Amino acid sequence: MEARFLGIAELAETPSVAVVVDVMRAFTVAAWAFGRGAEKIVLAESPADVLALKARHPDWVALKDGPPAPGFDTVNSPGLLRSLDLGGRTVVQKTTAGTVGALAVKEASLVLCAGFVVAGATARLLRQHGCDAATFVVTGEEGRAEEDLACAQYIARRTNEGKTDATPFLRRAAGSRAAAELREGIRQGAHPDDVALCLELDRFPFAMIAAPEDSLMVLRPCAAPAPGDGASP
Repeated sequence: MEARFLGIAELAETPSVAVVVDVMRAFTVAAWAFGRGAEKIVLAESPADVLALKARHPDWVALKDGPPAPGFDTVNSPGLLRSLDLGGRTVVQKTTAGTVGALAVKEASLVLCAGFVVAGATARLLRQHGCDAATFVVTGEEGRAEEDLACAQYIARRTNEGKTDATPFLRRAAGSRAAAELREGIRQGAHPDDVALCLELDRFPFAMIAAPEDSLMVLRPCAAPAPGDGASP
């Protein structure tokens, strides 16, 4: 599989297959939401759109970046989200980079959203689809976020080679600017465990596919082929 790594602003055309990567923290949070029982996640264009959807669907869970705010149920933190019971619920998510990246490629034939927590399942699904090429959208820091690039490169290599040592990729992510800002409390709406949770390789057995549904971009978990690539944990 030929892999390209682009920032959101570098997407000159819609790719056929897109893997949108946001490690810290949008798609780690999304995976945890599914792990806590959520049925689907609506990827919203703006905080105002989140609140409008919440007004029409009071039982939906409204989620945003940053500190808690009126009208929102929770924030973009895996450490905080992991204690919630989301069984059968719909989550509406708006973040600074991850949701923006997914919406930028919504016309692609296959859109996967990923972080380290679903890296293996994402690679297995790409292999199952027999993709000749994939564009990895590096969402953070205008395409320069080291944690997102490291994860994207890891998924690409694991797709192509199967057995792949994750250690150097996780080390790069752990040393990233985003990780430092979370550890130092610079980013609001965070939990002390967020960095560790974002770097937990293959925590979940599913991949995550985003697709249009009734004019909304909806993310759902997707079962991936059983592990068998011998990848190093």
